[in-house]
Amino acid sequence: MTLRYFAWIREKTGLAQERLTLPPTVETVADLLAWQATRGPEFADAFAKPGIIRAAIDQRHVKPATTLVGAREIAFFPPVTGG
Repeated sequence: MTLRYFAWIREKTGLAQERLTLPPTVETVADLLAWQATRGPEFADAFAKPGIIRAAIDQRHVKPATTLVGAREIAFFPPVTGG
């Protein structure tokens, strides 16, 4: 699975993207957000507030309860603000 990181998430993790095999316990976007925070200090910082991070699976915006079954790509990005 490919994980992509945008904006300050990319800056904090030091990665634009990576390919990973997820643990079997990671079944939903919420599970993945929680797991990301355990991957080391950079990820703990980037994913410290999972409730504000948005996710897209295969370029479709999804909610935290969305399952990862069949996903090829997951993108993480901060909320967009405008004015």
